[in-house]
Amino acid sequence: MKELFPRKQVMGFVFSLILTIVALLVYFLDMSFAVGMTVLLLTAFTQAGLQLIVFMHAGESEDRGSIYLNIYYGVIIALLTVFGTLLAMIWGYV
Repeated sequence: MKELFPRKQVMGFVFSLILTIVALLVYFLDMSFAVGMTVLLLTAFTQAGLQLIVFMHAGESEDRGSIYLNIYYGVIIALLTVFGTLLAMIWGYV
């Protein structure tokens, strides 16, 4: 019976709720902008990783190396796009 209980998914759900509560505390505790953004970014990326690994089962297949490689590639492309856009449109470098 123990192997039928989705312990990993339940613990992932509880941890997701905790991360959501931490993110809500940024608003309710009226933190400064820098501290609030840091907490929000940390909780957002942790939440995204948790969702990917626990609920989308990214590490449970035979080709998990290629899945993680594609994830890293996507993150790098997203960061380059965001910072390239900031560089060209906001900071004035072209």
